Amino acid sequence: MSNFKSPLDIYKILNKSNCRQCRVATCMAFAALVFKGEKTLDSCPHIDRDLLEQFGGETVGRSTPEQNEEEVLRQLKSEITAVDFPAAAERLGARLVGDKLAIKCLGKNFFVDGEGNIDSECHVNAWLKIPLLSYIASGKGGGLRNNWIKFAQLEEGMAWNPFFLKRCEEPLKRIADADERLFFDIIQVFGGTKLNEGSSADWSLIIYPLPRVPFLIRYWNPEEDFESDLKLFFDESTEFNLNVEAIYLLGRGIVEMFKSIMLRHSRTGQLKINID
Repeated sequence: MSNFKSPLDIYKILNKSNCRQCRVATCMAFAALVFKGEKTLDSCPHIDRDLLEQFGGETVGRSTPEQNEEEVLRQLKSEITAVDFPAAAERLGARLVGDKLAIKCLGKNFFVDGEGNIDSECHVNAWLKIPLLSYIASGKGGGLRNNWIKFAQLEEGMAWNPFFLKRCEEPLKRIADADERLFFDIIQVFGGTKLNEGSSADWSLIIYPLPRVPFLIRYWNPEEDFESDLKLFFDESTEFNLNVEAIYLLGRGIVEMFKSIMLRHSRTGQLKINID
């Protein structure tokens, strides 16, 4: 098991020269890749050999929830057994249904029992399991602050931001570009509500993957000299209810879900979306 809790821990032991000899643009980006398991610490030519031995040599990277889902779910289910469901219901914006906790995710009810098992009135998407159980196990609750910030502004968000942009925000933009009207129609079917604000965005909609973890989607249509743009924002309170890894995973899942739905419901039947 790695001693590193975040990419920032790895970055702190690098020489921060951005020499690119590891074939990565910056030391921070290299640290993020090591943490994700896509690079090894000894790829840095400047790393002290004693540090390599101290932190496990080549095997310092830690798997993300995507790479190690079963282990993460097992740990979370263990934590769920200690959760006071009546107290959690009030804290998390959920409700009790018998001995289960009922939580709305994108407008649909999901039910979690005292052992962390999940069922729903619809298909239980694999992408939701880890964020949902994390939310129950460690969410602190509290009201929304209505102050929207970027992913990079969340705690430890800067280190994860390159992955979030590549795997969440940019693919979601390409999905919206493929059929803008269909995309936002689908968002509204899943409980998306328009936000009246002073933003210049053509679309501003809030969705609730979890009751106290809203996503704000802002989209700008292409103009004569500018291509389209899409940005995701989070309520400032988000980090009190979900850690940055689970937020990232939730974003990945939303991308895959909307891509799948868009392909099924394309008006032409020939919609093509490349998010790789």
